[in-house]
Amino acid sequence: MSGSHHNESHTGEKTTVAAWSLLASFLLASAKFVAAFVSGSLGLLSEAFHSTLDFVATAVTFFAIRYAERPADEDHPFGHAKMESVAALIETAMLFGVTGWIVYEALLRLTKGGHDVEISWWIIAVVVGSIIIDFNRSNALQKTADKTQSDALAADALHFRADMWSSCAVLAGLGLSYAGYAWADPAAALVVAVFVAHAAYGLGRRTLATLLDAAPAGLALSLSNIAQEVDGVLSVSAVRARPAGPVLFAELTIDVARTLHVSRIVEIKQEVVREILKQHPSADVNVSTNPVEIDDETAHDKIMHIATAHDAAIHHVTIQVTDERLAVSFDFEVDGDTSLAQAHAQATALEEAIRDGLGGNVEVESHIEPRPPALLHGQEAPARVRTEIMAALEKLAKKEKQLSDLHNIRIRATEEGLFVHYHCRFAPETPVQAVHDVVDRIEVRLMEAVDNVARVVAHAEPVGHERHKL
Repeated sequence: MSGSHHNESHTGEKTTVAAWSLLASFLLASAKFVAAFVSGSLGLLSEAFHSTLDFVATAVTFFAIRYAERPADEDHPFGHAKMESVAALIETAMLFGVTGWIVYEALLRLTKGGHDVEISWWIIAVVVGSIIIDFNRSNALQKTADKTQSDALAADALHFRADMWSSCAVLAGLGLSYAGYAWADPAAALVVAVFVAHAAYGLGRRTLATLLDAAPAGLALSLSNIAQEVDGVLSVSAVRARPAGPVLFAELTIDVARTLHVSRIVEIKQEVVREILKQHPSADVNVSTNPVEIDDETAHDKIMHIATAHDAAIHHVTIQVTDERLAVSFDFEVDGDTSLAQAHAQATALEEAIRDGLGGNVEVESHIEPRPPALLHGQEAPARVRTEIMAALEKLAKKEKQLSDLHNIRIRATEEGLFVHYHCRFAPETPVQAVHDVVDRIEVRLMEAVDNVARVVAHAEPVGHERHKL
């Protein structure tokens, strides 16, 4: 879930440092081969082969990085990041191969006698120069690898670091050979083999761990702790994470209260992702939710949750506590053309689910009513009808002393009948129940006074507040 600009900048940085490493590996290998053939040093020849393998490995890394940064596609939904790990595995095999050859040649010379080694100042300069280059390239590669979480660049950094120390061993072997110790050169080659083998072993372990989707120690717990700090997350029931090159794929399942609105659940999931990305910027995070019942759910919460689960539209839920048991009643909406038999069956199923959800010994009954049309086509009522209704509405409003400032009156004709909308004002301290009683009285009396009024919608506002804008 990291941004494309973020990925592009990392790709460019990784490609640049890999290209410079490729050039350095080529120059070092070439110089060491020349020095090895001139001097006859097995240690230096081993280093030359080592650097040649580094050149090949760095070339593999260079192209692997470019391939690994390809976006996900239909055949590779998780992207191509593991190509870097495949490249690192190839480098591991190369390192073990050169180790075997070095050991074989060194033991052969130690048992059958060493070869004469000719040393001159420029050969020493090649080795010293390679140590300096290896040191600088290793630091540059490791810095970029840490920043971009690149397995392939980390492998290259390890190679250059191993080269540096093995070159130091070769330098010591050349010095001892110059002093007359013939065994020093093959011994230096064995030291090089130890460095190469150690590097190969460490790189192989890390690479196989990545390819086998082994998560770093403590990562799952860390992700879980981050998620649980987000408001609304009750617990984290499952965490799965695996690195693939620079990308960390993380999947979390979080428990949330089942009574939460869908929009709130979406907000919680987004917040979990944001918090994880703060600590793991290149992560690809997927969060799923598990709605659970919580201890402080009210009876009303349970009823509404059960109705939602049954895709049932209910309102006017009333809950009574009697001496014997709980009594629940509600209005249950169905399509107006639904037969009574069908509607009764649906209502009964919902009643039974609510009864079971509240503990069984509960009185539950529903009032079935037609669901209002989702979309009505309306137009302004004729002038004569508007005049009649407005006069009747104003007359009724005057009888209600608590109501004032009748305004925004609209009257529309629909296929269901006339819809009357109006705004009015009440004192700010008026209880909602009192306001409802007044507007309900007006609705009933207006429908009695004027034919074909299907609905009266009143919007009440507190006195002193700005009028509601349509």
